[in-house]
Amino acid sequence: MKITFIGGGNMAAALISGIVRQAGSGANIHVVDRNPEALERLSQQYGVRTATAIDEQVGESEVVVLAIKPQQMREVAAELAPLLNRQLVLSIAAGIRSSDLSRWLGGYDAIVRTMPNTPALIGMGVTGLVAQTGVSEAQRAQADTVMRAVGKTVWLDDEAQIDPVTAVSGSGPAYVFFFLEAMQEAALQMGLNAEQGRELALATFTGAAQLAAQSDEPVEVLRQRVTSKGGTTHAAISSMEAAGVKEAIVAAMKAAAARGRELGEELGSN
Repeated sequence: MKITFIGGGNMAAALISGIVRQAGSGANIHVVDRNPEALERLSQQYGVRTATAIDEQVGESEVVVLAIKPQQMREVAAELAPLLNRQLVLSIAAGIRSSDLSRWLGGYDAIVRTMPNTPALIGMGVTGLVAQTGVSEAQRAQADTVMRAVGKTVWLDDEAQIDPVTAVSGSGPAYVFFFLEAMQEAALQMGLNAEQGRELALATFTGAAQLAAQSDEPVEVLRQRVTSKGGTTHAAISSMEAAGVKEAIVAAMKAAAARGRELGEELGSN
């Protein structure tokens, strides 16, 4: 599969790394970026071909991955449109709706919009994907192959679901880091040192997540098993329930989804 990446930032580098790890070579990967240093680094690490501007090699690719900032999308689409001839366009740009990207590409509809998250940088990401009507089954498989190079994939039936995906998994790592911050702060306040607090919090979060992933039981049941009435865990959960922690988390994620919708409207109208 011949792939062109427009943009050579962190997420593009993660995808390239995963693809090269699977394919054994970066010879079929072409990267376009205005930063010569980024291109040199990618070329040396993965053996990819590079260019500082969109060129005819883009037209020879089967998949074009748009890994650029949302604010650059309209300008890049104008340069890209004349070179497209039924390639799959795979967008990982946050907030850009497929309908707007299609319009900027002159009505092109072989587009898959994705929402990956930052654990993709270590091959443990999860990506939500939604395809426009012009995407063939073979192209869906290509999109899935590209994004599975950095983790799991979840296909969506409706692009409106991208905003909830953004709220749950796209922004989700920040919630985990926020909770870990709180656990480490509590550890310090109760007399543990910073190193001890970090090690205990990280190992607990990682272990609990793996336990949930490997269990057939709902997380609610797993939580109840740890929460003996009258015990220490019960005291902690009761305190969080009294403070409305669960409701606050749900409200926060709904706010993230709402902001995602707003960004799509703002970026699409600019």
